[in-house]
Amino acid sequence: MTMRSPALFLLSASALIAAPAAAQTVTLKPLVDARLRWEQVDQDGLPRTSDAVTARIRTGVAATSGRWSALAEAQGNLAIVPDYFDGVHPDASRPLIGDPQSIGLYRAQVQYKSAPLTLTVGRQRITLDDERFVGQAAIRNNGQTFDAVRAEIVPVKGVKADVSYVWGVRTVWGIDGTGVRPRSVGGNTVLANLGWASPIGTLTGFAYLIDEDEAAVQGFRLSSQTYGTRLSGMRPIGKAKLSYQTSWARQSDYHRNPNRYAADYWLADLALDLNGPRLGGGYEVLGADKGPLGGQALTSFQTPLSSIFKFQGWADKFTTTPPDGIRDLYASTGWGWKQVGAVKAVSLSAVWHRFESDRLVRHYGNEIDLLAQGKVGRTTASLRYADYQADRFGTDTKKFWLQLDWTI
Repeated sequence: MTMRSPALFLLSASALIAAPAAAQTVTLKPLVDARLRWEQVDQDGLPRTSDAVTARIRTGVAATSGRWSALAEAQGNLAIVPDYFDGVHPDASRPLIGDPQSIGLYRAQVQYKSAPLTLTVGRQRITLDDERFVGQAAIRNNGQTFDAVRAEIVPVKGVKADVSYVWGVRTVWGIDGTGVRPRSVGGNTVLANLGWASPIGTLTGFAYLIDEDEAAVQGFRLSSQTYGTRLSGMRPIGKAKLSYQTSWARQSDYHRNPNRYAADYWLADLALDLNGPRLGGGYEVLGADKGPLGGQALTSFQTPLSSIFKFQGWADKFTTTPPDGIRDLYASTGWGWKQVGAVKAVSLSAVWHRFESDRLVRHYGNEIDLLAQGKVGRTTASLRYADYQADRFGTDTKKFWLQLDWTI
């Protein structure tokens, strides 16, 4: 099921907001978000590098009246230098950069917001916890949004329930998306998240029932049910801050998925902010099925709705979890400054990853990720680099990004 008529939706939104507007002032806010990026990928085994210079703009308007609001936002992505495989138009000689040219409706939603309840209906962004399971894929120009009804409920102080029914996922592949990379994926997906602000951190229980009802997308094999828990918190240590998170989840097949599998997820993560210098490290496991299907494709722990770029290295070698699962041992360091001259929020960071399989424990490869960024006015500039050195999985890959983001 997909939202077939944005115009009809916006007409309904206007009707909903019109009633309270009769007695209250309507406030209009413009929405503008622009990005200019050069991304280059050099991958062993392919004769040519990919070079993508792209310009992405999102523009729209939000109207608010009392507890009611409505917004509509369009999105367009232009390939200024199109020397890359965009995932939609085949080019077997170049590596993938998942930013195809596109134009369309990015968001269109109506929202009611009070102290105990926020209800959002329509095409919207949904991010849960750290986006490991559900996110907006912000690194990609076309982003990821959800045609959904979402209820966020705070029955008592410190407790929050977040439940969404999703009937369509608008993917990063844009208007020309098709086949295994469609522009949208229908289904009857339920995302449920219950959090409690405990004395030691936010304790969350979650259930994600993902129904990908498109045969072309891996033959329904990304439909899954995932149940788990997560704890995240922070403690001051003198002038420093110690952040920590741990998580466990169990995933198995769901709905029309022909595979019969079960796999576990584990995470332990620590980060120390020394009021400038930062250190961190962790261990994340996306497990493989230990039964008869172990080692077969898509019988390991999958996260098809996540903001996957944020995890397991920026070289994007593990956007689909390998059949034998993955273990990611990582360490990070960095330094941040509130301001350097005219540049604010300046930061430098480096992350090292060692990847192994969960089943049979084979070394996949190592990766180094580097990032420098800062902000001048409304513009954020970032310089990013990733270097994946393959052992028993994939091929050596180097990626480079130079990016400017501007927003109001």
